[in-house]
Amino acid sequence: MNRKIVVGLGEVLWDVYEDRALFGGAPANFACHAASLGAEARIASAVGKDRLGTEALLWMQAHKLSCHWVSVDPEHPTGSVLVVLDAHGSPQYRFASDVAWDFLNLQAHWIELAGQCDAVCYGTLAQRSEISERAILGFLEHTQRDAIRVFDVNLRQDFYSAEVLSACIERANIVKLNHEELPIVARLLGLASDCHRSTCEALVEQHSLRGIALTRGSEGSAVFLDGQWDEQPALKVTAIDTVGAGDSFTAALTMGILDQKPLPQIHSQAARIAAYVCTQRGAVVPLPASLTSP
Repeated sequence: MNRKIVVGLGEVLWDVYEDRALFGGAPANFACHAASLGAEARIASAVGKDRLGTEALLWMQAHKLSCHWVSVDPEHPTGSVLVVLDAHGSPQYRFASDVAWDFLNLQAHWIELAGQCDAVCYGTLAQRSEISERAILGFLEHTQRDAIRVFDVNLRQDFYSAEVLSACIERANIVKLNHEELPIVARLLGLASDCHRSTCEALVEQHSLRGIALTRGSEGSAVFLDGQWDEQPALKVTAIDTVGAGDSFTAALTMGILDQKPLPQIHSQAARIAAYVCTQRGAVVPLPASLTSP
């Protein structure tokens, strides 16, 4: 059986902790977790022609991820972000500026990939520059009509606007966001935010979405897909690092939809995988077979 082609579109960077630097970037994390769940995963991004860029490409090769769609920018450095965790493992971020993924180009082999992919995930961060925004939106315009286009809102610092949110949602058929992002999105898009379900339903109706996923921290998560809601309680785990948990949730959700699984099964697996990632250091961690098996 042919594996689904799933693309993480946007930033590749290094998460720089106090004691180590780990491979990351939300779209890259998404692609790595999708690969663990059986996808033919692709990362479309850019790194610098520097030590961190070389290490990122070597990391991808070691994890059997193709570097073909990751450009090497000779003028701008590889992206990095300073990560500071609080007592609950929740991060604060500070991103380096003018890095390679701020200068993405819609190259011919990217257009070819867009036309082949079964799913693509993208967010707001890599669109903080107009250059990369054009490349990302252009990629989406070349996807197949029935491809899954997941907009993982992923608000960081002040790297977003109402215009970027609108453009991204208009091109999506699935939206994923968390409970802190929902009221911000509602305010910027002029939606009422009386309760999480009604706000999500307004987004679905306004943009003709197929689905929306809302992660709610200690309150669990809620997913709407093809006219059906499913809610899951939060799993009780000892969280040490929540970086990448949302990306793993998005990957599991996407793969479940591609595999046409029932919504409760999709949601349960996504919640369990995200909870496990919270118990590990770093955004991309090996998943036990109990979480990846059908």
